[in-house]
Amino acid sequence: MIITSREFNQHLSKAQKSAMIEPVIITNRGEPAFVLMSYQEYENSKKAKPEFKSALEALTPTDPLVGEIELEIPPRSKAQRRPVEF
Repeated sequence: MIITSREFNQHLSKAQKSAMIEPVIITNRGEPAFVLMSYQEYENSKKAKPEFKSALEALTPTDPLVGEIELEIPPRSKAQRRPVEF
């Protein structure tokens, strides 16, 4: 069900009853702004998707031995560099 924010304010009990059946999308100036749903549906949606991770957590390896890896980077050859003109 989709309702405007004005309809939501005027018919709160109708929106609450509808939310027990399906999520209610509340629009603001024609754009979806909010979703009203039952608490049980909200809990189910939280279980369905994984917890939020920051970029750092997502990129940090979980294997403790990863820190033991040594990476040798050879020095860059100066022959490949072009002279700089000022």
